[in-house]
Amino acid sequence: MPLTTSKQMLLDAQRGGYAVGAFNAENMEMVQAIIAAAEELHAPVMIQTTPGTIKYAGLDLYCANVSAAAKNASVPVAMHFDHAVQALRAGYTSIMIDGSKEVLDKNIAITKAVVSACAPCGIPVEGELGKVGGKEDDTESSGTGYTDPDEAVRFVAETGVFSLAVGVGTAHGVYKTKPVLNVELISTLRKVLTVPMVLHGASGLTDEAIRNCVSCGICKVNFATELRVVFSDAVKDYLKQDPGVFDPKRYGAKAREAVKRQVMERMKVCGCDGKA
Repeated sequence: MPLTTSKQMLLDAQRGGYAVGAFNAENMEMVQAIIAAAEELHAPVMIQTTPGTIKYAGLDLYCANVSAAAKNASVPVAMHFDHAVQALRAGYTSIMIDGSKEVLDKNIAITKAVVSACAPCGIPVEGELGKVGGKEDDTESSGTGYTDPDEAVRFVAETGVFSLAVGVGTAHGVYKTKPVLNVELISTLRKVLTVPMVLHGASGLTDEAIRNCVSCGICKVNFATELRVVFSDAVKDYLKQDPGVFDPKRYGAKAREAVKRQVMERMKVCGCDGKA
């Protein structure tokens, strides 16, 4: 089916008490793996790209890749740009704008402008309030700032965002120490917010931690780093076993299968299997 927006799938998740898995894809094989996993589990899915990924190959190429794969899929697929708005013109069906590193008033102004730009096309916008630590692309944050509930209420009201990424103790990249998640904060935010909440930096979190976040109100969970690791490890293993291989389709197929397995595991943890 054609690419869909993230609006209905996240509203359904909010009502149903589960979360939609949002998976970053770096190449064709990863796109194929994510959609194959969604079809096998009959799950709605979001495929994401970051500015670093787009810098590597361009907006149009990635969007066309996902659009072509989604066209023959039996489940709803949304194409989400993580941390930018230029993708609106390229055909992305979900947009994220991150002004969380700015002071509150400036974050509100930036996010509101993006919401206004996307509104005529009916494209939902994800904002961010509270800092997610770690390194993502060329951006690094040394600390994690929790989302303030009162600020969150104001932010949603003044920006008109459809969904909100919240800071509850997660970080981008590979965790060097066990993260301490403020799950109680998610519950508090759920009581004062009407919009779907998003969890960034889920790669490396335990199944139990993700389930706890979802049960408290998270409706979308982002996975990026762990898929890159799984893909790369599968390629390394194949080359170790067959160092003379020269056909990238051979190790690409193995890496694709490994990513598919990982995506399926995470979809089950999020509870979105069978929800398409």
